[in-house]
Amino acid sequence: MSAKPAIPKGTRDFSPVEMQRRNYIFSTIRQVYALHGFRQIETPAMENLSTLMGKYGEEGDKLLFKILNSGDFKAKVPAEDWQNAQTNRLAASICEKGLRYDLTVPFARYVVQHREELQLPFKRYQIQPVWRADRPQKGRYREFYQCDADIVGSDSLLNEVELTEILDEVFDRLHIRVGIHLNNRKILAGIAEVIGVPDKIVDITVCIDKFDKIGLKGVNEALLHVGLSQECVEQLQPIISLSGSNEEKLQVMRQFLSHSETGIRGIEEVEEVLSLLPDMKNEVVFDLTLARGLNYYTGCIFEVKARDVEIGSISGGGRYDNLTGIFGLPGLSGVGISFGADRIYDVLQTLDLFPKESAEDIRVLFLNFGTTEAQACTKLARELRKQGVACEIYPDAVKMKKQMNYANQRNVPFVALVGTEELQAETVTLKNMKTGEQCNLPFADLYNALTSAV
Repeated sequence: MSAKPAIPKGTRDFSPVEMQRRNYIFSTIRQVYALHGFRQIETPAMENLSTLMGKYGEEGDKLLFKILNSGDFKAKVPAEDWQNAQTNRLAASICEKGLRYDLTVPFARYVVQHREELQLPFKRYQIQPVWRADRPQKGRYREFYQCDADIVGSDSLLNEVELTEILDEVFDRLHIRVGIHLNNRKILAGIAEVIGVPDKIVDITVCIDKFDKIGLKGVNEALLHVGLSQECVEQLQPIISLSGSNEEKLQVMRQFLSHSETGIRGIEEVEEVLSLLPDMKNEVVFDLTLARGLNYYTGCIFEVKARDVEIGSISGGGRYDNLTGIFGLPGLSGVGISFGADRIYDVLQTLDLFPKESAEDIRVLFLNFGTTEAQACTKLARELRKQGVACEIYPDAVKMKKQMNYANQRNVPFVALVGTEELQAETVTLKNMKTGEQCNLPFADLYNALTSAV
């Protein structure tokens, strides 16, 4: 017996019901993006490795899925590379392309490549899958969708304010209670400067960013492991454990960073964003443990966490002042956010927050009693579809019990019967599958009966 087919770990199939629910998430996000003037683009699933490598830090580079060159990929590889098994050199020789790790770096490439066609500031959104060679676990997949919005060509902090409002509005529409966490990479750079290790900013942010996973003790051990002295780690303790209101925390940090121009500029940026925000439906929290490990962030950074489900970040983003510089267009500022659709799905599923009915469900199923009756049903169905009513005709003239079971399994609210008597009288018997009630009405009245009934 042949082995049952399977899919790679960290990937999933999606049933019709799951797709309806995913489309509910996508359409909600898409609607809010459109209300704020963002325009949709798409980029290829694969990019040149030269586009991707070095943009996500050392840890990120390890998680890139690389694609073998087509044809005889071994032909141009020196024999000593195979014999010595030098993995990095081999990968560079036999892989010229890779699956995209996120949507931000491909977007930066897009901006540079299409610069002459764009009107700045350019506001784009993009809803596509990305791939990471990560260890699969609950809430973490190797293939997943991101729903990004970015603004490039503007330094204004009004962009950060607008993106925070979008985060708030999307999760309010999805009925998910969240905390929107806000920090600034300039503040983190200022902390590294004040404790005397400015060259360790990347190491410090990577360690701090793991606070929720490994706790204070784990962060301290990680900081020592990357080369910080015990004295530096002790200086960081009151910062990592800082508590209080946003105003109180900012005041403490302003004093701590008083001798760091970069740090003070970060404080001022956070204060300005918070001061410009309207009344929010979800709490916005100044969080010093938020680091967003990606190397390209330079200013405000965001992360959103569900308050009622332990699942990690479900959205995030930040300011990247010179990401396009790596592609030959320096000085173009950008800021963006990304919704993790797959984790959002898991939260909605856990909290039973998906709509009970979907716009994609059919409203009525026509039963099939034979060729002549089916022809009449086809004509009725065609007219209903023209008026926007989703319907279906059972394709085979099988026993009525089988057709009714199909209707029950599909959760169809109405079943229409056009038998010999109905055909002669040009009427249809309409059965409400929830109440069991049924009525006989003229063909011309079917649309009103279906659209007026609850």
